[in-house]
Amino acid sequence: MKNAAARTEQIIEQPARVRALRKLVEATADGLWPAIELSRPYIDGTENLPHDGRFFLVGNHTQTGMGEAWLTSLAVRRAIGTRVRPLTERGMGSMPGPMGDVLAACGGVVGTPENATKLMQNNETLLVFPGGGREIGKFKGEEYQLKWQGRAGFARVAIANDYPIVPFGYVGGDDIYHSITPRDSLLGRLTEKLGLAVTGKPDMTMPLVRGIGPTLIPSPQRNYLRFGQPIDTTQPAGVSDDEWVQTVKKTTQTAVENILRELQDIRAEDPFRQLNPLAWRDAVQPQAAVS
Repeated sequence: MKNAAARTEQIIEQPARVRALRKLVEATADGLWPAIELSRPYIDGTENLPHDGRFFLVGNHTQTGMGEAWLTSLAVRRAIGTRVRPLTERGMGSMPGPMGDVLAACGGVVGTPENATKLMQNNETLLVFPGGGREIGKFKGEEYQLKWQGRAGFARVAIANDYPIVPFGYVGGDDIYHSITPRDSLLGRLTEKLGLAVTGKPDMTMPLVRGIGPTLIPSPQRNYLRFGQPIDTTQPAGVSDDEWVQTVKKTTQTAVENILRELQDIRAEDPFRQLNPLAWRDAVQPQAAVS
């Protein structure tokens, strides 16, 4: 118990080596931003981010896995100067050695209720993908679908700490590769069985995919990111705990799904959606960015 408490304390007061590495990570990210801007990422809704940094970002995973976490965290820090603390699955968040230090320097912590509560008590900005790894491997027709079945922990911990939730959506990552088969096809079912045999988890399947043409070369895609309006998690009088948890979860999921539909509509009309250099000047931009 003492060691567990010490590890929990270290997510706030990180070791000196991690603090030094954090400075290097942030300097590198800032140095790379001009190059990132050349791809003109579509970033909208930053005016919805509470400037005190006291909020919980909740959004969708795509095939890129870490790409959306990285862009979301960087966009928040550039908008309001706040460090984002991604909540990760236990295997990734507890990696030993240099890789674990890099993840910690990027703000990552194991996504337990205890760790989330500690961060909220310190008024930090948190980020979570309730679908976890289940949203990374998508079969044909599952692009940008949320897989939050049974995942309400984010709502429960936000309510317990009176923390507002900022829903966000990320589009582009599920277009880098395209699944070849639907989940219920023969190949799809075989892939699921193979995934279960390898990982022991039926929802962690990696389907057969293609990139450019029939190859595995990734298809260039523009990134689209939108932050929605904060969701108040203050529990009303007369509403049971379980009922309010489910209400907050459903409200958040609906908000993310609406954002994803809006971004896909924007992407469909964007001549720069596949990073065609000839269409760079015609890239669709958020209304607030139009001078």
